[in-house]
Amino acid sequence: MTDSNPEILLVDDDPDLLQLINLRLSAAGYQVRTAESGEQALGQLAVRRPHLVITDLRMAGMDGLALFERIHATQPSLPVIILTAHGTIPDAVAATRRGVFGFLTKPFDAKELLAQVEQAIRLSAVSSENKPADEWRAGIITCSHTMEELLRQAQLVASSDASVLINGDSGTGKELLAQAIHKASPRSRGPFQAINCAAIPEHLLESELFGHAKGAFSGAISAHKGLFQAASGGTLFLDEIGDMPLALQPKLLRALQERVVRPVGSTETVPVDVRIISATHHDLAERLREGAMRQDLYYRLNVVSLRLPALAERREDIPLLSTYFLQHLSARDRKSARTFAPDAMETLVNAPWPGNVRQLLNVVEQSVALSTTEMIPQSLVQQALRDDAQRITSLDEARRAFEYDYLVRLLKTTSGNVTQAARMAHRNRTEFYKLLQRHHLTPALFKAEKA
Repeated sequence: MTDSNPEILLVDDDPDLLQLINLRLSAAGYQVRTAESGEQALGQLAVRRPHLVITDLRMAGMDGLALFERIHATQPSLPVIILTAHGTIPDAVAATRRGVFGFLTKPFDAKELLAQVEQAIRLSAVSSENKPADEWRAGIITCSHTMEELLRQAQLVASSDASVLINGDSGTGKELLAQAIHKASPRSRGPFQAINCAAIPEHLLESELFGHAKGAFSGAISAHKGLFQAASGGTLFLDEIGDMPLALQPKLLRALQERVVRPVGSTETVPVDVRIISATHHDLAERLREGAMRQDLYYRLNVVSLRLPALAERREDIPLLSTYFLQHLSARDRKSARTFAPDAMETLVNAPWPGNVRQLLNVVEQSVALSTTEMIPQSLVQQALRDDAQRITSLDEARRAFEYDYLVRLLKTTSGNVTQAARMAHRNRTEFYKLLQRHHLTPALFKAEKA
């Protein structure tokens, strides 16, 4: 085994076969959860992510490939093995080309099944050597399904030296994610250096990146190494790479390709060993079309692309983040504030958050600074937001395609409290239960996950 008690979600509409496979996997030391349909499986996946999914291909309603497509759309790093009594070579080829990890026909060979399971678990369970499991991501506070999948992808790519491009709006935490990738990488003991390419004038940016020789320009009274040399053996984070001046891009490309830099005013090159992580809030493909970015540099930087969701896309994280910021700021400022009033928290959850996590931190900080009681009232939160909070769109106005994500977010935000979730959705309990049943969501699972 490569992981301690790895968990498998087993999906099959045949109760006898479900029990048989469950017994074999449990006997091999795995934790097994079961679902009798693809819809039930998605409901369980919304609460907790297993290490592996094993599903039958032919099932009533959602079949195994349809279930795989739904899983792959949101959790592409989660391996899926498909079992079928109707397997053919074309089926297997088509499935594996779409990203299915394994494909076994029934009646299956138990040894072959366990071999595939062990291999899938080994590839799925990435861990950092000699570190506590979550140390590398300790600064990222989340319970969001989307964020957890992003972090798994980040941990996978951390083990390589591939360049990473982080896309995301301002305030989403791009540098925090870059630091997490560095901490999870083999370069973690090396330095992490960061620079904002949009914040420094072009004539100074070249010197900051590549260094300069003594006397290279007025004021250069001594030699300066630059960030490429300072980050050697570690990671260099280039924030707002979309604003890199066009004139400097060929020199950056050369440094990436040849792993050498030439300081300003010097005739000699210096070898460097850095891993590049860059970030932008721009659409770099559009910058490419505009001629503001070189194509060769774009492809050199964009080897692996990760997208940080906006805070409005992960509202279930708002109570968690707000409470974390509140506790930290109250301790720092020696304030008595310890919690938000229920209506204040609801205001925070429903706000639009154009400034994302950075804006949330500012709102909480202002609320703490002005608080005089242990419980922060709604009025202080509204004052900090400076305008009325934007409500979550009611379910009558929401499109059917987003109903499932909407319900999951509500259940996560309320820890499975149906009364509170129904009130936030502007529905009575009976209607809300019907919606949950339609999407095969069980509130008790969300309570268990939060506990």
